[in-house]
Amino acid sequence: MTYDEDLRALYDAQTYAAAAPHDAIDRLRERGPVVWVPEPALHGWPEGPGYWAVLGHGETKQVLRDAATFSSNLAGTQLRTPTRPEDLAFVRQMMLNQDPPAHNRLRGLLSKAFIPRAIAALDAEISSRAHDLVQNVAYKGQCDLVTDIVGDLPVAVLASVLGLPDQDRGLLYDWSNRVIGYQDADYASSAAFNPATGSDMARAALAYRPLPDASGALPDPRTRAGLADMYAYAQALAEYRRVEPGDDIVSLLLHADFDGPALTNDEFETLFFLFAVAGNETLRNGIPGAVLTLIEKPDQYDLLLREPDLLDGAVEELLRYWPPVIHFRRTATVDCEIGGQAIIAGDKVAVYHLAANRDPDVFDNPHQLDLRRTGVDHVSFGFGPHFCLGAHLARRQMKSMLGELARQLGRLELAGGPIRLTSNFQQGLKSLPVSWNLP
Repeated sequence: MTYDEDLRALYDAQTYAAAAPHDAIDRLRERGPVVWVPEPALHGWPEGPGYWAVLGHGETKQVLRDAATFSSNLAGTQLRTPTRPEDLAFVRQMMLNQDPPAHNRLRGLLSKAFIPRAIAALDAEISSRAHDLVQNVAYKGQCDLVTDIVGDLPVAVLASVLGLPDQDRGLLYDWSNRVIGYQDADYASSAAFNPATGSDMARAALAYRPLPDASGALPDPRTRAGLADMYAYAQALAEYRRVEPGDDIVSLLLHADFDGPALTNDEFETLFFLFAVAGNETLRNGIPGAVLTLIEKPDQYDLLLREPDLLDGAVEELLRYWPPVIHFRRTATVDCEIGGQAIIAGDKVAVYHLAANRDPDVFDNPHQLDLRRTGVDHVSFGFGPHFCLGAHLARRQMKSMLGELARQLGRLELAGGPIRLTSNFQQGLKSLPVSWNLP
């Protein structure tokens, strides 16, 4: 491939529907840890100004730790800046898109819900749900791992964490599909939730679900209009939890004693968005990705089945090998330098977790899966001020599900072709048919 083709492979969402472009990344990295990527009009996306792709591990950490120089707030954390000023103002309220010190206020409150002691309280539920999800299909001998087993674990745990009625948890599928999969035709208009099975809150909120316009286009899912049904549900849930508080994050947020201004309605809604989407998709993509990786690396799969005590370290190596998040964007606030490359104030800078996790300057044989690898310094959960608050919860669920699959089903084999998500933001699987033979 030519240099321009490698740049397009990095940027083009269709690339990732086939495979992650690791060969292209390796070739690009030969020119340096930071490369300029043009943004041509592509697959319905308008032309963009271009951005700096950060491919090195050390450079990625440099960007992520320095919020003063590389802002999440100026234009958000997605490659595409919202086109309307009011939409940009809206996304800038999200904790994910804030910089310190504003970011610190909300993060400090939420961290109380995500300390290991708080996650430990969910251990029994996580273990029980993972066990039951696998047990429910064990007799079949085959299933789609994504839709029949894995997808429901993070959704069920999130519903518990957020205090959603159990019958409404299917809404989390649709909301996250529409946000994360908006480049994928199968996910962009996801509306699988059946209102007949949901609560009154769910049925009322579904009346606000956006519909395609005359050209078939839906509103940008990052805007209020693009997820009007989710925000309507968040408002209704907040009203309920103000009167009937429970042992959940929504109740914690609504009844907390703040040091400073009280939580606004917009802040609450954007925090609900963060949990409903980010807390869901990472696991829905990370666990199937880990299983597919093991199937494709049979020697390592056999090692894990023989030595289950390797599971903790295996989770870290699998996260390194298959990071669910491909990149995150920042905006340079001043003229600066990354990896010897001059950056101009206002430039877009995207750190590629996919590339940093396979930087040969940090990882020996980076394209080799090694479940005995120690000290795995991956950046799959980010780094610096925005390090993922739910990392401990994600690890716990991933370990539990991989352990149950190994104990109950043993070795999994492909029973059909995996179907990857079309997205240049999330590395995911929409379908992973697997089979097994019980002893």
